[in-house]
Amino acid sequence: MTKPRVFITGVGAISPCGMTAQGSWDNALAGRSGISTIEGFATDGWPVSIAGQIRGYDPLARFDRRELRRYERFTQYALIAAREALIHAGLDPRVPLGDRAGVYVGSGIGGTPSIARNALVLQNEGHRRISPFFIPQALSNLAGGHIAIQHGASGPSLCIATACASGNNSIGEAARLIQCGDADLVLAGGTEGSLFDLGVAGFMNMKALSKRNDAPEAASRPFDRDRDGFVMAEGAGIVVLESEASMKARGGRPLAELLGYGASNDAHHITAPPARHAGAARAMKLALRSAGLQPEDVDYINAHGTSTPTNDRAESEAIADVFGAHTDRMAVSSTKSVTGHLLGAAGGLEAVFCTYALQTGWLPPTINLDNPDEGCDLDYVPNVARHAEPRVVMSNAFGFGGVNAVLVFGHPDR
Repeated sequence: MTKPRVFITGVGAISPCGMTAQGSWDNALAGRSGISTIEGFATDGWPVSIAGQIRGYDPLARFDRRELRRYERFTQYALIAAREALIHAGLDPRVPLGDRAGVYVGSGIGGTPSIARNALVLQNEGHRRISPFFIPQALSNLAGGHIAIQHGASGPSLCIATACASGNNSIGEAARLIQCGDADLVLAGGTEGSLFDLGVAGFMNMKALSKRNDAPEAASRPFDRDRDGFVMAEGAGIVVLESEASMKARGGRPLAELLGYGASNDAHHITAPPARHAGAARAMKLALRSAGLQPEDVDYINAHGTSTPTNDRAESEAIADVFGAHTDRMAVSSTKSVTGHLLGAAGGLEAVFCTYALQTGWLPPTINLDNPDEGCDLDYVPNVARHAEPRVVMSNAFGFGGVNAVLVFGHPDR
């Protein structure tokens, strides 16, 4: 039985590379890094003082003070990206979407900044000073909840928290929701407002972050032998997923087709991948099977590519194991080299980038790739974007806990 087709009809994003999806894509394609010295809190004496911040972001230009009492930063970003995605899809954001529309927006860190703030208030000032808005700020599902309320999406709503795979899992599961007939349209992706002192300190003390404080723009360097960790970042990426019937009925325009989705768990270690990242390879194979494709059908992979010593090599080996000799004719790049790692929002943003790659025919580069490391011997589109007219692209996302989620997208006219 043929699966119902699911299309991306709109995209929205806010990231260290831009306030919009188009702006983020333009800077990623140009190889302009969004990494800079942290400005939101003091890092004097810290081994790590860089991150992918959304510079120039003014919450009061987007929301009124009453709203901001309720919206933690990850919720703000999600609302901004969702509205842009709806407008990009040709939908009026003021018109309720109805009970055939859902919201699947995941987050890894979610409202943890609010928990950290209020814990200090409780300790130093007592229980009476805790904000009555603390719990609504902290709950990870409230990003999707506020999107549903604001846009009248009364269909299924789900918040998936699978660490750095959250965005990909959300999009993949949303597509299944449409295919099983329980929704016609789903706003799906990921959001993260993770740049706060406790969050950065936690990853820093795990020794997961780059310490290249003197050269922030060169700090995220996937697959390069001099990489020393990932760069934390925040933002949101959300797509409008729509059934073929819904899209055609309203005269929508297909930007990309979601062809396949595969998910797995390493069942090995909470952070370290197994040999040759067998779990990731399994997820890629499942995604190809779901899409009804062979390895040689894929033109480009947007890699997880975090710039960590272990992940980059293991992912490269997994890709080589899945695609074999086809790696000589297939491009791979990591847009985290310019954006940093948006954690639970990474997959959402990278789905936006994959959509633009299919629409424009351009592949974004892996910047700062000066000397590929041993075992990292694929075509990573080093430092400069490439025109290639891809027809099928894959997006990888792997998270703590051994979770792996892989999406396959196709040009709508393929």
